Amino acid sequence: MSDISFIHAADLHLDSPFKGLSHIPESIFQKVKESTFEALDLLVEQAIEKQVDFVLLVGDLFDHEKQSLKAQVHLRNAFEKLKHHYIYVYVSYGNHDFIRGNLHPVTYPDNVFIFPDESVNHFIYQKNGEMKAAIYGFSFENRAVTANKAAEYETIVGDIPYHIAMLHGSLHSNTEHDVYAPFHISDLTEKDFDYWALGHIHQREMIRHDPPVVYPGNIQGRNKKEAGEKGCYHVVLSGDAASMTFLPLQSIKFNQRSADISDCQELHQLESVISQTVTDGGNSMSPELLRLTLTGDQESLEKWEPSLDEVIQLVNETFIPRTGWKYIYQYSVEQTSPDNYDELAQGEHFIGELLRHIDDVSIQPYLSELYQHKQARKFLDPISGEREMRIKQKAKQLLVHQLFNGGE
Repeated sequence: MSDISFIHAADLHLDSPFKGLSHIPESIFQKVKESTFEALDLLVEQAIEKQVDFVLLVGDLFDHEKQSLKAQVHLRNAFEKLKHHYIYVYVSYGNHDFIRGNLHPVTYPDNVFIFPDESVNHFIYQKNGEMKAAIYGFSFENRAVTANKAAEYETIVGDIPYHIAMLHGSLHSNTEHDVYAPFHISDLTEKDFDYWALGHIHQREMIRHDPPVVYPGNIQGRNKKEAGEKGCYHVVLSGDAASMTFLPLQSIKFNQRSADISDCQELHQLESVISQTVTDGGNSMSPELLRLTLTGDQESLEKWEPSLDEVIQLVNETFIPRTGWKYIYQYSVEQTSPDNYDELAQGEHFIGELLRHIDDVSIQPYLSELYQHKQARKFLDPISGEREMRIKQKAKQLLVHQLFNGGE
């Protein structure tokens, strides 16, 4: 049984508007708007360099069902480049680019095979006249697919070495995203497939190794929730074995940085600390959009808060002209805990009782309604245990400060 190799990518979201970043300088904003296209170009380069047999694109190639001509032509040109290198492309459409939403589709070259509707179907990949793989999938015809489509996947009978399933959907248990084509892991693993190529979830995740059940994430981060490296998987199937290599594709990285400004006595020291923080932790040649958290005691934060906008603007102006530019698009301040918090929490007084109560109670019930709101949750990060601790810490700081200062 010979090997086959392919690129597994999903959620390209070409033509993303990046509305939440419209406040940044126009020169940077234009680069941000081009980032999804640049990530696609790098995907094509990687496919050619790796000499893969085919590319799987599992839904949401476009950010909107009314696909712009620019996005469609750019994608067609990408497919043409792959055709010149005898690389096939298998496409399924998802909830963002569902078929009935695009009234003026562009015709793609004949190396591209598109799943035409919501019926699970298959294409046969042949090489040198031999059947090498059966590739299964479906496309969203409308924005929402609520049925368990995984139940409809069945391998065809025949002498075909590999069976690969493409599925744009999410686990039944997922509470962080709109659930489309919901499935249980057992729905996938009980089927006789060699690889499950998933799409829809933008965080990279290897759900199962045997058989591989894989979300590659999106190819370009678009907001603070999509930080770090973004890209695709290069997959090689060899008999019963599968090797998977993650390939970063992002043109611009979203990242988080934190700086302690407690020891800053002069304005130039504040500027130096922030500049060093921007430089730390990243390849100088990699453009980055940064969320900055400034920490310090209450006195330091109150001292420097009026100057922060000006200092951050100065830092940004320093880094914008560079090839691997960095830009702080958002910042926040976070007060560090006073040394006597633990001592206060042990006291037999109101403040001690209050601090102990905050430690014991969960904030989740108070936020559940907000996180269940369909529109609001799109803009909210999930509340991890670590984040809940930070929120509690801020609440304690605010309460103690107000109580000791008479509510001022």
